[in-house]
Amino acid sequence: MQLTRKFVSVSSNLPGDRTRELLEKRKSFVPRGIGNSAPVFVQKAEGALLHDVDGHVFLDFAGAIGTLNAGHCPPEVVEAVKKQAEQYIHTCFHVAMYEPYIALAEKLAQITPGQFPKKTIFLNSGAEAVENAVKIARKYTGKPGIVSFSRGFHGRTLLGMSLTSKVKPYKFQMGPFAPAIYKAQYPYPSNRPEGMSEQEYALYCVRQFEDFLYTEAAPEELAAVIMEPVQGEGGFIVPPKTFVQGVYEICKKHDILFIADEIQTGFGRTGEMFASTHFEIEPDLMTMSKSIAAGLPISAVTGRAEIMDAPGPGEIGGTYGGSPLGCAAALAVIEKMERESLVARSRKIGETITNYFINLQQSFPIIADVRGLGAMCAVEFVFPETKEPAKAFVAALQHGCYEAGVIILNAGVHGNVIRFLTPLVITDEQLEEGLGIIGEVFHKLYAQVGK
Repeated sequence: MQLTRKFVSVSSNLPGDRTRELLEKRKSFVPRGIGNSAPVFVQKAEGALLHDVDGHVFLDFAGAIGTLNAGHCPPEVVEAVKKQAEQYIHTCFHVAMYEPYIALAEKLAQITPGQFPKKTIFLNSGAEAVENAVKIARKYTGKPGIVSFSRGFHGRTLLGMSLTSKVKPYKFQMGPFAPAIYKAQYPYPSNRPEGMSEQEYALYCVRQFEDFLYTEAAPEELAAVIMEPVQGEGGFIVPPKTFVQGVYEICKKHDILFIADEIQTGFGRTGEMFASTHFEIEPDLMTMSKSIAAGLPISAVTGRAEIMDAPGPGEIGGTYGGSPLGCAAALAVIEKMERESLVARSRKIGETITNYFINLQQSFPIIADVRGLGAMCAVEFVFPETKEPAKAFVAALQHGCYEAGVIILNAGVHGNVIRFLTPLVITDEQLEEGLGIIGEVFHKLYAQVGK
């Protein structure tokens, strides 16, 4: 039975003529190293819908890699940006301060985990937030070492790459990398050894981390551990709560700061405002960006006041950090999320997505795992006979969904995971239509190559 399409509208000649023209110009003027998930040039966007320059309409299940929890062009945010732009666009906080910066810092102190005094610095990107969190941690502790985790992703700057685990495409032939960076093992629950319970596996991973502090990095030399509470680029890996709490307690024991990288998990994505809440931890420092401002470039480091005050004047900051437009947008986003209960909506979206693929999994063993927290959901594909990651299958599924009118992203170190980052304002009808289209493409593809 053919799925009725109420929202998606694409023709059979994708990409369209205007898109093809722009693709040719792109080849001439834009480096090939800037990747793209789909050959789409956007003309207009609202909510969970993308309209391209050729009149096609796509459902957006990628959300600009998780930056659009509040949706494309939320009217409240657009209005806030317009109002701010009419007053002043940029003064540089280091030169002439402005109230939106203070208001947003105060708001983040209220909504981030931890009942203690907090302060915030604003920057431009997630990678800048990570870099500054590390600087602050080193300044406060007087120690150089930083621990990140296998499959973690923390940005494309030199320090971000150094902390990141995936070699290709992020690090290959880009070294040498920053020193005093150590990689510990992060759990991969779907690879839990046979016969080992979930709790046993979690404790095993904690012991691994304890051993790491004897074999790889002495606690006396470590300023901080940086962890994604749920790994993003690494494949939407949800670690056992016992593991996260275990690492957190070990950090406290050894006077190592715990940095929660909530750049992709923050602002409702996991069914809590911040993923750290799921694990009942209160990070010393948190990095945030992506969905903080509905797509405007702004990021934040929020942390314990005494830690944030360690650098002296001028030692942290940046010309455009915490732009008035970004601050105004972020305040409007947070107000919208609270008013419309988008955190609760995230849980409902996640339940719908995971249930859909769990049902599909019963008949199709190529679906090795369905996982996630809230609307941060993923499906991992592995050929059951060989246990090989189904990377080519996922690539074909991603392209087939584009041709059918749904934009999705892959993830994982093997590229065999489909991750879902739908805007939290997506309607039930839109979500159902998008999942139906993905299901249609999956069935056709599986019939050809999946067995």
